[in-house]
Amino acid sequence: MWIQKDIILKPRRRGFHLITDEILSYIPEIHQLKTGLVNLLLKHTSASLALNENADPDVRSDMEKFFTELADSKRYYDHTSEGTDDMPAHIKSVLLGNSLSIPITNGRLNMGIWQGIYLCEHRVSGGSRNLCITVNGE
Repeated sequence: MWIQKDIILKPRRRGFHLITDEILSYIPEIHQLKTGLVNLLLKHTSASLALNENADPDVRSDMEKFFTELADSKRYYDHTSEGTDDMPAHIKSVLLGNSLSIPITNGRLNMGIWQGIYLCEHRVSGGSRNLCITVNGE
């Protein structure tokens, strides 16, 4: 079975946001699959996807603090026409990536017990985000 859906994620403020349940709500068909693979592609250059801690919200705020310190407010950025948060957002997106592939086993995402899917919003006002979900399985 192949399924592909383009969805729109609601706008979120800058930060790291758990979106696992939101993604699963768009692909109830995975419950029918014994094995397979879900691929997620975020169609943006100023946000990213990551797989990380799903229980303690301090991890998400610490991630935001780390990446802010790493990439924000550098005097040498030339690309500033879309705002001072845009070039740092591009750098963070390159570092974290914009796609994930997750196995499906017995109708569920085969992730670790403490893993969740993050939307990493790197712009102060990034707006809604487009995500392509592709499911392949049997």
